[in-house]
Amino acid sequence: MIAPDGNAASTIALLGIPVDLGASVRGTLMGPAALRTAGLGGVLEDLGYDVADYGDLLERDLVWTDDPPPANTKHYREVQAWTRATAQKSFEMARSGAVPVFLGGDHSLTMGSVVGVARHWQLQDRQLSVLWFDAHADYNTPQTTESQNMHGMSAAFLCGEPGLEGLIAGVARPPLRPDALHLFGVRSIDREEKQVIRDRGINVVDMRQIDRFGVVDVVQKILETVKARNHLLHLSFDLDVLDPEAAPGVGTIVPGGITYREAHLVMEMLHDSGLVASVDVVELNPFLDDRGRTARAAVELIGSLFGRQITERPTPTNAIVAPEDDD
Repeated sequence: MIAPDGNAASTIALLGIPVDLGASVRGTLMGPAALRTAGLGGVLEDLGYDVADYGDLLERDLVWTDDPPPANTKHYREVQAWTRATAQKSFEMARSGAVPVFLGGDHSLTMGSVVGVARHWQLQDRQLSVLWFDAHADYNTPQTTESQNMHGMSAAFLCGEPGLEGLIAGVARPPLRPDALHLFGVRSIDREEKQVIRDRGINVVDMRQIDRFGVVDVVQKILETVKARNHLLHLSFDLDVLDPEAAPGVGTIVPGGITYREAHLVMEMLHDSGLVASVDVVELNPFLDDRGRTARAAVELIGSLFGRQITERPTPTNAIVAPEDDD
C-alpha cells in the first residue's frame, strides 16, 4: 500500500460515512458499524498496521447550502452536504500520512472521498486512477438517469460529466480522466448510460470478459495501464460486485457476480502491485444481510487487500510490506 507521502504505508485511517439517501433502499447508514463489528480494525492491526479510527462523520458535521438543486436528483441537498463534508475530511486524512479507508454508506460517498484524496495527490504532482468494483457502472447524469438515485451518478460526477457541478462548488476538484476509470464486474448498465460510457472510451470489464479471460488477465491489464501512466490507484469497492451467494446484504442485487475466491485473488493482486493509495467499501446494508455474512466477507477481502495470505507466498519485489512488530 502507498501512503499519501508516497512511501510504504504503516498507518490505516478509517472513517465511516453513514449516508444512505443516495440509494433507493435505506439501511447502508449502518454499514460502518457492521464492518467494525465484523472485526475490520483487528484484522488490519494483526497485519502490522497502526489503525487510526476517526469514527463516523455525523450530521452535525454537515454544512447546508441553498443553491437550486438540479432536476432528477433525489435527496440532492442531503447528498450535497455529505459530499462536501466527506471531501474535506478525506483531504485531511490523506495529508495525515495514513492510507484512507472509507466505510459506507452508499456509493454516493465516493463523490467526496475521491475528490479529497485526488486533491491531496495533485499537490504532490501525482494523479489517481480509479478501479470501480461494482455490478453497476454508476455513470448516469441528471439527464440520463432512470431512477434519479444519486449513488448511480457518482462515477460520472468524478469524471466531470455535466449536471452536478454544485455538489462541491468552490472546492478544488481534480477531474478524473474517463480513461483512468476502470469499471470491473459490471453487469447492469442503463441504456443511455451505456452510450455515454462508449462515447467517453471508459474501460469496462464486464462479467463476460471475466468469464472468458479470467480475473488474472483482466486485472493485470488494468494494473499495467495504471503503472504505465505513473498513477496511483483508488479502489472503490461496492459489495454488490460479488455474487449474491457471497454477499446478500446489499440493496441492489444483480445475479451472476464474481465469486468470493475470485475477489480474494483480485485483492491479492492489488496488494502485490503496491499501487493502492485509498479505498472505499460501500453499499453494505446490514438490514438485508444474512447473519453478518456480507460484512464478514468484506472484512476478509479487505484483509487480503492489505496483505493477509491464506498460505505463505514469495513476496513480489514491487509489493509493499506491512511493518513487523518490534517484539
